[in-house]
Amino acid sequence: MASTEYEAPTDDGDAAYADEEADAPAPRPRRRRAVLVTAGVLVVAAIAGGVVLATDGGSKGTAATGKAAVKTAAVQRTDLSDTQELGGTLGYGTEKPVKGSKKGVVTWLPASGATVTRGKPLYKVDDHPVPVFYGATPLYRKLDKPGTKGPDVKVVADNLRALGYDFDGVPGGSDGRPGPGGAGADQGRFTASLSAAIKRWQKYVGMAPTGSLDVGDVLVLPGQVRVGVVKAQLGDDAAGELLTLTPTAKAVTVSVATTDVGSIKKGAKVSVILPDGKETPGEVSNISRTVSGGGDADSGGPAKSDVTVHLTDSAPGKFDAASVRVRFTSQTRHDVLTVPVGALLALSEGGYAVQRPGGSLIAVKTGMFSRGMVEVTGKGLTEGAKVVVAS
Repeated sequence: MASTEYEAPTDDGDAAYADEEADAPAPRPRRRRAVLVTAGVLVVAAIAGGVVLATDGGSKGTAATGKAAVKTAAVQRTDLSDTQELGGTLGYGTEKPVKGSKKGVVTWLPASGATVTRGKPLYKVDDHPVPVFYGATPLYRKLDKPGTKGPDVKVVADNLRALGYDFDGVPGGSDGRPGPGGAGADQGRFTASLSAAIKRWQKYVGMAPTGSLDVGDVLVLPGQVRVGVVKAQLGDDAAGELLTLTPTAKAVTVSVATTDVGSIKKGAKVSVILPDGKETPGEVSNISRTVSGGGDADSGGPAKSDVTVHLTDSAPGKFDAASVRVRFTSQTRHDVLTVPVGALLALSEGGYAVQRPGGSLIAVKTGMFSRGMVEVTGKGLTEGAKVVVAS
């Protein structure tokens, strides 16, 4: 019979299983955690130092060191503007309709696009011209009685003088002069001398030389005008709508959201981009107080107001009407240091910094942002210095 070797048990009773447990690998949680941390550090180091890890198909990787391409930009000293571009329409401004106020038949009309100045006829009724006078008060009564006073009399006197017709006395006040404190300065007094001047002028322009003027004999306008659309035809009743008038200077109308119109000021300088890509200067001449849209779901968008831009150059001469872009500048910062917005790094403790190519950081304060650039100030930041820009 084969003999059996017997091993006495150990004191703790676990010796019989010692060899069996030794064959199985024991878990090493602490070591594995250390390896993961080390791996994370290596990844961070690889990114920061430009280390590229490559594999050759085997179980082990080989590390190839090299400098990764870093995109940089130079700090610039320049002027920075807060601008916005909005679409607009180039034309001659808003057309205003003209209705005849004289009984008769239309016998002559101007051509569309014609310019009408002081003393020139705008249309003819029964073959009698209806000239243009400049002023703010239309003729609202017949002027034929000496001693009649009013602003309409002054309009007639001012225009006749401008056209070269002299007469005795200066309209205004009872004796032809402004009264105390300026009273009567906007008034006129109809005199026999003024009536004689009217008669001479009427004979010259082809009107009946009566020495008096009635409602509809002349059309009082703020200044010279351009004929827009001719709506009447020869032979029509002169009391109907005859034509439309526009300013003579080209302008751009821009529809601006009421939430933004507050940043635009009358007299502000702008730049108008024409259809051919050229730019021409302009100036904000009017900001409408009339709001359109925004009142209901059918309005098609937010509430808007029209901003009129007067062109200060003759560059758009070949364009009578076109869609354009208008660049408004609400604020300008002069002679400031700027970097691309992509150069800013957000700091965990708040604020921003820029990074030098060597890796050092410079804390900066930001100012105006415009067109992908930002105003920055920081200790050690100088013009021409290179900073890293995010790809």
